[in-house]
Amino acid sequence: MNDMSDATAATTTTAATPTNATITTTAAQPVRFDTKIAVLLREDLETWQRLNVTAFLVSGLGTPLPEVIGEPYEDADGVGYLPMFRQPVLVFEGTKETLTTAHARVLSRALPRAVFTSDLFTTGNDRDNRAAVRAVSTRELDLVGLAVYGPRNAVDKVMKGARMHP
Repeated sequence: MNDMSDATAATTTTAATPTNATITTTAAQPVRFDTKIAVLLREDLETWQRLNVTAFLVSGLGTPLPEVIGEPYEDADGVGYLPMFRQPVLVFEGTKETLTTAHARVLSRALPRAVFTSDLFTTGNDRDNRAAVRAVSTRELDLVGLAVYGPRNAVDKVMKGARMHP
């Protein structure tokens, strides 16, 4: 796949999502989503932190945005598995300043988003995580990660200046 937001499909299908996003697939041609899921990580995080932040951030998208979730999986023996995102998640990295700028952009565009601050590395549960974010003003959040979902072009503008995660 040349564009990480494309996938190869085996059938022809057109479907609309609750946010009016359209997905069209054609045999042996890539699937083009008109939406994008992106995660931006601060470049100075340790490997375990990058993985943890990414997992937490994307977990925030599925419940309020059911259109991002695909159908349940099943193997050849009929064993069922939970559904996952219907499209790829693009992971970027950038400086603290890049994250601050992306955060301002996502807020100005009112796109669905999730944040992870450095304070969350010291908490151990959802209640304390929410309290840690609530205790800090928007402009003073020490962001280490940001997830965003929305139209491709809007997400691209939010992520401008970030680079693909290696």
